[in-house]
Amino acid sequence: DFYKRASIVCQNIPYGTVVTYGQIALSAKNSRQVGYALRTGKLDPNIPAHRILNASGILSGATSFETYDQQKILLESEGVTVIRTDKGWKTDLKKYQWKTTLDDALYFESVFKQNNI
Repeated sequence: DFYKRASIVCQNIPYGTVVTYGQIALSAKNSRQVGYALRTGKLDPNIPAHRILNASGILSGATSFETYDQQKILLESEGVTVIRTDKGWKTDLKKYQWKTTLDDALYFESVFKQNNI
């Protein structure tokens, strides 16, 4: 089940880091359904959704939060620098992106198998 896999990956996003929708989709071994899953509440409600950005580092989930700047505020509270650009609020993926490793992939694979998903 993609949504269960994506929830597991999202729950493991380290504090003070960000990931892209595509990165979650890859880790969860499925197509790019992450934005849809977040928007429609199909993922665990306790995931740190504020840490999920688009592939350019743009904070594109504003409509999913109570206020337009809540995602920015939450990231800044974790030490992630967010700047205003002509395309919207953005963070430096080179500096803040979660650098998933083969060990991370193997961990997720074992959790997926353990949970039969």
